[in-house]
Amino acid sequence: QVQLVESGGGLVQPGGSLRLSCAASGSIFSINAMGWYRQAPGKQRELVATITSGGRSNYADSVKGRFTISRDNAKNTVYLQMNSLKPEDTAVYYCNAEGSSWYSIRSTNDYWGQGTQVTVSS
Repeated sequence: QVQLVESGGGLVQPGGSLRLSCAASGSIFSINAMGWYRQAPGKQRELVATITSGGRSNYADSVKGRFTISRDNAKNTVYLQMNSLKPEDTAVYYCNAEGSSWYSIRSTNDYWGQGTQVTVSS
């Protein structure tokens, strides 16, 4: 079993910054890509940013230049640095990891965190 634990969410004023962290733990065999998704009230969940095990990243157009995704492979942790936050960034942010556990090393699965609320408001 692989668990993702997120931290760093909260309330911030427009123009402020937050750093989200997500640590994978459990019976990890390997972690490939990791990423962040978000879901605002009444909207579909959308991709925010992803990063491969080799460090290649990509971003949604709406966050390019403001958000930075990074990871520490040794710690199985992915980060999302969010700067110049806007009210439209308000959403529940979910961590995602693609990988395998020791109990199913021949299979690749998507694992999800519980979500953390990010609210941008004055």
